[in-house]
Amino acid sequence: MSTRLKNKEERIQQILERLAEANENNTPIVVEGKKDIETLRTLGITGEIITAKKGGRSLIDILQAIESKQPKEVILLLDFDRRGKETTQFLKNHLERARISPNLKFWTQLDLLVSRQVKDIEGLAAYMETLKRKLSSNPQT
Repeated sequence: MSTRLKNKEERIQQILERLAEANENNTPIVVEGKKDIETLRTLGITGEIITAKKGGRSLIDILQAIESKQPKEVILLLDFDRRGKETTQFLKNHLERARISPNLKFWTQLDLLVSRQVKDIEGLAAYMETLKRKLSSNPQT
């Protein structure tokens, strides 16, 4: 079991490193809320992060704000629950119409690895800490 956990932790860490690299190369990340931003900062993401929940603004307002920045690509990293999946699909469809490439690669990879244990992006840092704690308490890793 510890080998499986170690592999999982390494794969998540690799995804986060690639996410940080893409974000540093001027690809903004869209998350649901402020706690998601805080979590990504804790995990080493330093570039532009846009929240889809901004004080009563609609998703259309958020899309217009994204479009005004004229990015070629936007990383969608919303929660893994039903609402997050619906919002991701909505944003994906509208970004494509605006000729902005929606990147779902990181979201899909993380969803496959953690969706049973983590329902939202804000839970990702705590989950990584739990994995590290389990691995450090097991000397067979």
